[in-house]
Amino acid sequence: MTESLDATDWAILTEVQRDGRIAYTELARRVNLSASATKERVRRLEESGVITGYRAEVDLERIGYAILAVVRLKYPGTRHEPLRRLLGERREILECLRTTGEDCYVLKVAATSMAHLEEVVDALAEFGSTTTDLVFSRPLPPRGPSGPGLSGANRLPSAAV
Repeated sequence: MTESLDATDWAILTEVQRDGRIAYTELARRVNLSASATKERVRRLEESGVITGYRAEVDLERIGYAILAVVRLKYPGTRHEPLRRLLGERREILECLRTTGEDCYVLKVAATSMAHLEEVVDALAEFGSTTTDLVFSRPLPPRGPSGPGLSGANRLPSAAV
């Protein structure tokens, strides 16, 4: 079920996606609400399942995972449970998307070395053919959506101000 979000909800979502540890007082200031009203809105967004969690963004190179790759997997079978088991076991597989088109899965993999990446790709190749692309840089780091009418500067639409 899709939740009905107003401009203030979207502004809150934009801010907590940018900084999940933002204090309610600062968040309230940014979205033009009282701290108690902001806290209540965040609670409602959490309870309705719109906000599903908070995570730390980690610098992969600083923790020894200098290689980032995108692996595409063509999975010819219909039994996906063995692959899902591998995904749960291999923590260096950071993200997995099931897709349409020629490839069935697109995975983001962090590795400590080329040998480590080869080991992960070999494990994935047991399920089908793979294509691996190395990532040079991330010009746009992960982000979530912003609401209709919100700009990159995260201002409320003029009708809501």
